[in-house]
Order: sequence, then structure tokens, then C-alpha cells
Amino acid sequence: MDINELKNKVLFQGMTESEIGKCLSALNASEKNYKKGNIIMQAGERTDRMGMVLSGSVTIESNDIWGNCTILSHVGSGQYFAETYALLPDEVMLVDVKANADCEILFIYTSHVLDSLPPSSWKEKLLKNLLRISAGKNLALSGRSFHTSIKSCRGRILAYLNTVSLQKHSKEFDIPFDRQQLADYLNLERTNMSRELTRMKNDGIIECKKNHFKLI
Repeated sequence: MDINELKNKVLFQGMTESEIGKCLSALNASEKNYKKGNIIMQAGERTDRMGMVLSGSVTIESNDIWGNCTILSHVGSGQYFAETYALLPDEVMLVDVKANADCEILFIYTSHVLDSLPPSSWKEKLLKNLLRISAGKNLALSGRSFHTSIKSCRGRILAYLNTVSLQKHSKEFDIPFDRQQLADYLNLERTNMSRELTRMKNDGIIECKKNHFKLI
């Protein structure tokens, strides 16, 4: 792994290359590759490690025993997953982590930082950065709750597209989901969502093709 590149990641923000090296060594960091569709972490398991996506992307999903899937979030390159579970290793995971594309993951055993490791400058910085990451995740989950709390299909779609537009500072953008994933994320039936997207195009509200959208 390239330590110089890791300096730009939120988890290692404010650390020197020497501190990052010590951090990676102390927390048993390791890299692993996954193919699209592979399960990286599974509901019902316990974990004492978090993951950072170095390349590709993953989805955080809730899959019930009846086969229903709800996508909770999309985690792209440079983003993180399972950090809360890693800090609470006795808690059972309630979600699956799935490779959304071929991806490379950096795993870090962050549970160690709370117990046996002696105080150090990189440890203090790591804890601050973990708090920053967790706060961002809470904001993302709050955003999803906002999108899915709206009753109408059109309302949910518009709320989500408006959020992405604000985040990207543009009325034209790509979203990280395909149609089925978008339906799962918004907790909608794909057929109903596709029908509503067609109506919205006919009404002159949006233009869209695959995962590319333009708000009119």
C-alpha cells in the first residue's frame, strides 16, 4: 500500500508518513481484493476490523430471510464501512457488506486502539478521525431516512435526486446506483419506480439515462 496516498484519506488526516506506518503496523492492516457480487462481511457475524475502500465500491445492505433487500448506503473509493462494529466487537452485525464492483479493501483492526495500545500521537489522531467518519455516516443514514420517510414514489425520487444535486453542486450528475439498487435504496418496487421515472420525464421534470440524471 502507498503510505503517501493514505495521507489524503480522512482516517489518516493530520498524520505524518511515519505515524501512518506505525498505525498500520500496530493495527495489523492488510489488503484484500474482491470480485463484484462477493460478500465482504455478513449479517450475524462479529468483527473487530473496519474496511476502507481503496478502489471500486461496496454497498451496505439489509437482506431478510424472505429475500427482501434494502440498500442502506453506497461506499465508494476512499470511504469506510463497519467502523462502528469494529469499535464494538461484541455486537452482531445487522447488515451485509457486498462488493458493488471489483474492489480492493484495506482492513484495519481498530478495536485494538481502545485497549492494549499505549498512548501515542497517531492514536489520538486516529480516534479523532474515527469520530469524524462516524459523524459523516450518521449524517448519511439520516439522509436516507429523510428520503424514505416521504410517502409517494415521486416524492422519494425527487428528494434523493435533490440531495445528490446539492452535494455535486450541479443539476446534471451520475448516481452510484443502477435502477434496481436505487429502488432498493428508496424502498420502492422497481416496476413502480421505473414507471414513475418515465412519467417524470414526460412531465419535463427530469432527463435520465441509466444512472445519469438531469434536473429540468
